[in-house]
Amino acid sequence: MSSLTFLLVKAGAAIATAFFLSPLAQAEHPQHPQYPQYLKPAANLVIENIPPIAADLPSKLAAYTEFKPSSLVAWHPRDGSVLIRTRLGDTLQLHSVKSAGAKPEPLTEYADTVNGATFQPTTGDYLLFLKATGGDEVFRIYRMSLPDKVVTPISTDGERASAPAWNRRGTRIVYTTVTTDRNNRGAGAARVAITKVYIADPLNAETVKVIASFEGGRVSEFRFSPDEKQLVYLEYISANQSHLWLMDADGSQQRRITPEPKANGSTVFYDAPRFARDGKSLFTTSDRDSEFKRLVRIDLASGKETVLTAHLQHDVDDFAISTQAKRIAFTTNENGVSVLRFLDLATMKELPRPALLPGEISSLRWRDITEDDGDIGGDSKSATAGEPELAFNLSSSRSPGEVYSFNTASTKMLRWTSGASAGLNALELAEPKLLRWKSFDGHMISGFLYQPDVKKFPGKRPVIINIHGGPEAQARPGFIGRNNYMVNELGIAIIYPNARGSTGFGKTFLAMDNGRLREDSVKDIGALLDWLKEQPDLDANKVLVSGGSYGGYMSLAVATLYPERIAATIDVVGISNWVTFLTNTESYRRDLRRAEYGDERDAEMRKFLEAISPLSNAHKIAKPLFVVQGKNDPRVPYTEALQIVEKVKKQGVPVWFLMANDEGHGFAKKSNQDFLFYAQIRFVEATLLK
Repeated sequence: MSSLTFLLVKAGAAIATAFFLSPLAQAEHPQHPQYPQYLKPAANLVIENIPPIAADLPSKLAAYTEFKPSSLVAWHPRDGSVLIRTRLGDTLQLHSVKSAGAKPEPLTEYADTVNGATFQPTTGDYLLFLKATGGDEVFRIYRMSLPDKVVTPISTDGERASAPAWNRRGTRIVYTTVTTDRNNRGAGAARVAITKVYIADPLNAETVKVIASFEGGRVSEFRFSPDEKQLVYLEYISANQSHLWLMDADGSQQRRITPEPKANGSTVFYDAPRFARDGKSLFTTSDRDSEFKRLVRIDLASGKETVLTAHLQHDVDDFAISTQAKRIAFTTNENGVSVLRFLDLATMKELPRPALLPGEISSLRWRDITEDDGDIGGDSKSATAGEPELAFNLSSSRSPGEVYSFNTASTKMLRWTSGASAGLNALELAEPKLLRWKSFDGHMISGFLYQPDVKKFPGKRPVIINIHGGPEAQARPGFIGRNNYMVNELGIAIIYPNARGSTGFGKTFLAMDNGRLREDSVKDIGALLDWLKEQPDLDANKVLVSGGSYGGYMSLAVATLYPERIAATIDVVGISNWVTFLTNTESYRRDLRRAEYGDERDAEMRKFLEAISPLSNAHKIAKPLFVVQGKNDPRVPYTEALQIVEKVKKQGVPVWFLMANDEGHGFAKKSNQDFLFYAQIRFVEATLLK
C-alpha cells in the first residue's frame, strides 16, 4: 500500500469512527435509566462500540423473530405420539405432540437448550436426553421418568457424552465420553483427549462400565448388534476418510471392517452404520469408487460392499430401515434440495415416492423399527402394531421447519406442527434462485440468491454474501429466518455461496480447499465479487460479507484479500489465526481439524498458516468490522475474536464487538439472538444503506 493510499484509508477510518460512535455509545451505553428511548442490553452481553438501539425496534421486528421451528426427535414406542424440540421461552426444549396438529406439551424447561432425546424403546416409561451448560458443549446424559418428570444424571459430570444407543431389549445403552480441557488451555498441544466407551443399564447406576478407551476424539456412533454380542463404530479421519470397526460387547476384540485405502492414495468416507436385522451385514453410506455417498450393504463375513443406489448421482444424506414397511427410506441431496425415496427391502429396487414441496428433509424416523437401535437423533422401536409410518422434518424458504409423517400403506401425509409467525404471510417470503459463476481456475461455483421484490425495491440492490461454516457444510435453499427482514423490508439481496470445500458436490470438490489450498475457497468469493459487477440489479459497490465459524474466517479473509471491493464485514465465532485456533480448540477436535486445515506443529505448515491468517493480514482491513462471539465456545475460543478486534481497532477501523457470556459456538438463546439481530440491522443500515 502506498503512503498516500494508507493516509486516505486512515482518514476514511477516522470519519467512519466518528459516524459509528456517538458520544452516548462511547460514554454510556443505554443501560443507564436516563435513556428510556433505548433498549437496555442484558447483563450477560459484552458490548463495545455498538450504537444505542431504539427501544421500539423489537416490536417493529417481532414478525421476523417469532418463528418457532420444530424438529423431530422420536416416536413414542406405545402411544403413537412424537417427541419434538421447539422453543420454550428462550431455548429449545423437548415437547410431546399427542397427535398431528395437537398443541405441543413441554417436557423440559431449562435455561440451556436440550440437544436431543430417546425413549426407552419397549415401554417408553422414561427417556434419556442430552444437555450442556452455557454453550460449552460438555453434554451430559440425563434420565427423565414419565410421567412424573423426575430427572437423574447418567453420565459423568465434566466429560462430553455422546448420544446413547439402545440394545434391542431396551435394557442397556452404549455411549462415549471424551475428556475436555476448558480449564487447561495453557498446556497447548500437549493436551490429549481420551474417549471412553461405556455400557450401562440406565436404571441402575452400579452397572456403568467402561469397556474400552481411545486416544483422541475420532470414534463415534457405537451401536449394538441384534444379538448384543458386538458393537459397530465409526473412526473419523477427515471429511474425506473414515473407517468402520467391530468390537466385542465386552471390549475384548476389535477388527476393522473396511479395507485399507488404495495405493493410489484415494480414500473412502463411511457414515451412519446400521446392523441388518439378521446381524450378518451392515447398511451404511460410502463414496467408494464414486464421487458421491451412496447407500451400500456390507457383508460382515466377506467384506463385500454392494451398492444399492448406483443409479443416483447424488449424495445420500440420511436413511432409515423398516422391516414392517419392508423398505428403506432415504434422502438424496440434489442441488441442495432433498428428495425422499424408498427402496424395497427384498428387491432393493426403488419404489414410488411421495410428492413434496422443494426443501430440506432430515431426521427420518419409522414408527415401528425393529432392526435398529433407538438413539438420540436416531430411530426408536415400536411395540405397537399398525400401518408403517415415516416421520421427518421438512423446511423450505417459506417454512421454518415442521414435522410431517407419511403412511406408506394409505399414502396419507400428516403435518404435526406449525411454527410460522402470525405476523407474516409466508407466501410473500423470497424464494431462492440457483446461481453459478466461474472461479479463478475455471471451476464452476454455485450458490443461492434471495432477492427483494423488484417492484418494491427497484434499481441496483445492496448485497450480503453469507458464507456457511464447516467448511464441509452446504448452503441449501432453506429458511433464512430473521434474514427475511433484510430482504423484505430493507431491500437487500442475500447470496449464500457454496465455495469449494462444501459438501454435496462430490468428494473431489470437498477436498479442493484442504491444507495449502485454503485460500482457493476465498478466491471463489473473489470471483463472486467479479460476477456481481456484471449484474444489472445488484450493486457491486455495496457488498457486506458475513459468515459464522469457518464462514467467519472466510469473511475475515475476504476483508483482507479484497478490502477495496466490500463495504463491511461481519465475523461470527470465526477463526482469526490458524495457529492459535489449532492450539486452543478443544483437544478432542484438534487432530480432526488438522486433517482439514494442516498441522501447525510442522514448521513449514505453521509458516503457511500464519501467512494466510486474517490476524497476520489485519492491516489490510479497511472497512467496518462487526465481531460476534460466545464466551464458552469450545470450537473457536473467544480469544480468536479478541485478538482480531484489538488489532483492527488499533488501525483506526470501526469495530463493533458483541460477546455473550452464556453462549458457545453461536447464539442459542432467543434473547441473545434477538439482540444480535437488532445490532446487525444497525450495522447493515450504517454500512450498506446510509
